[in-house]
Amino acid sequence: MLSRTDILPEPELPDARELIARGHALAQDWQVQPGAFLKHHGVACEAAHKRAMAADGKLMQHAQIGWRDPAKSGDAWAEIHDRCAARCVSIDRYGICLDWSMGIPRDDRKRAMRGTGLILNAPEDFARLTEAAPVAPHFGDFVLGFPASVENTCAALAAGATSIGNLGQYFTFRLQNHSDDVTCTTATLAALALISAQPVPILVHSNLDDGFAALFGDLSSAMGAVLLERHIGKLAGVEISHCWGHHFSDPVRRLAFHLALSDVSDTPGTMVYGNTTSYRGTPQENFASLSSYLSIDIAGQLLKPTGHAINPVPVTENQRIPDVEEVIEAQLFAARLAEHQHRHMTLLDETPARALANRIVAGGRLFFDNAIRRLASAGIDTDNPFEMLLAIRRLGDRRLEAMCATGSDKIPSDIAEEVAEMAEVHLSRVPVADRQALANLNVRIVTATTDVHEHGKLVLDEVLSGAGATLIDGGTSTEPRALAATAMDENADAIALSTYNGVAMSYYNALREHVGKQIPILIGGRLNQVPDSSNTSLPVDVGDQLTASGALVCREIEDAVPALLKALKETK
Repeated sequence: MLSRTDILPEPELPDARELIARGHALAQDWQVQPGAFLKHHGVACEAAHKRAMAADGKLMQHAQIGWRDPAKSGDAWAEIHDRCAARCVSIDRYGICLDWSMGIPRDDRKRAMRGTGLILNAPEDFARLTEAAPVAPHFGDFVLGFPASVENTCAALAAGATSIGNLGQYFTFRLQNHSDDVTCTTATLAALALISAQPVPILVHSNLDDGFAALFGDLSSAMGAVLLERHIGKLAGVEISHCWGHHFSDPVRRLAFHLALSDVSDTPGTMVYGNTTSYRGTPQENFASLSSYLSIDIAGQLLKPTGHAINPVPVTENQRIPDVEEVIEAQLFAARLAEHQHRHMTLLDETPARALANRIVAGGRLFFDNAIRRLASAGIDTDNPFEMLLAIRRLGDRRLEAMCATGSDKIPSDIAEEVAEMAEVHLSRVPVADRQALANLNVRIVTATTDVHEHGKLVLDEVLSGAGATLIDGGTSTEPRALAATAMDENADAIALSTYNGVAMSYYNALREHVGKQIPILIGGRLNQVPDSSNTSLPVDVGDQLTASGALVCREIEDAVPALLKALKETK
């Protein structure tokens, strides 16, 4: 049985009404300013522009930019827009790739571990960037959902942003050394109240693939998360604008989810994100994946315009941070593809997607009803946005889905199938003799991630368990000190670490400091970091440095098994 003390054991929590009043009071000094995009289009907010574009049947295009160097990012802001405009292609909005340390209050940020993204420390930095060209600024990452939510939201509004996020990250992302979820929730709700008190509608962006939806095994559960977030948004007085797409490879499910979302929400969408998990080959091969998902997203907007911008992700995304040329290349490709797609629409039969969308919506509503009923019966005030935010965050994806999913009409998510398929491929590359040798050793391995990107860990878990290892869950976005404590408390033989966000070297060094030399550390994923002396702001591969420092570098997941066998043989 679920109980309040199990989820919210504190005898007293911050008062939601006081936090909302605090946010409303801030709006007297911090209001959205008419930035370059709003002035150029003569609109009060991006939502108004999106509704007009959808009514006219016009597509919008979204690009992700934001190099570590602010000057480089500002120059790119203008160059991408101008060069695409010269080819009669409109870039409507930019998503700014902010560094994860932006979620930490400004005064503490200098002491934080840095990633590869952009850091904007003052409101003037935000505004300087957004004035570079008349493109809608989308502050979608590490603004909302973190301890620095209020100060970041103030700066984004002052820079003319009328799309601010990412609420999805609140539920799943954890910042190193900033794990106080009550403080995080306090800042998030106050920021939402500040947004609700603006003179024009501000879209509160939530990327479902950054939240629980990417971790659920059922698409109906993902739709249930949409309804829960919309419920919380109404309680806080804001419009939630949902994004999805990273993990939707199947064309029918991708289109079905678009149709389902349009059935439950009349709020304009931010963007449909690119299916980046399908980028597994060379840039030339990745163009096929780019065309595959963009064709569906374009068709979706033509069938059911929702204001979501299409997002052509550069085909080099799986190898490195794309440069300006590659961003422009992808945008021009998308515009030309859209011209062709108009002619192909008569060939499209939406019947299978429509039928699946109906099932997703029905299952999502059941999930939502179950969640509200179970939370209320446990003593959670489901009309209190603070309690709802904190309770859902603390329940976590697995427990929430187990508690709320009906299970009677499950619609498997793409990512669940892809993890199983990828694990099977990687495990098949491990020699049978190595699997047997590992199984005979009765090895205990702690697996963890340096950040929220959990899918590499999920595949790794499948491979290692398939090879006979006993796994200990070290968690996601785990702090080095906590991971080291888990490894030692569990008497682990090794740690296997998956990393993504440009902190490979600094995280490994911190972890090694806590565990000493007695526990082997395997590390794989995006093994990069921006050098302190860099003048390009681009990350470089640090695999050789990691090896020199004693890490067991695994370029492929199957490398973990022979690396473990060798390390354990040397320590015996």
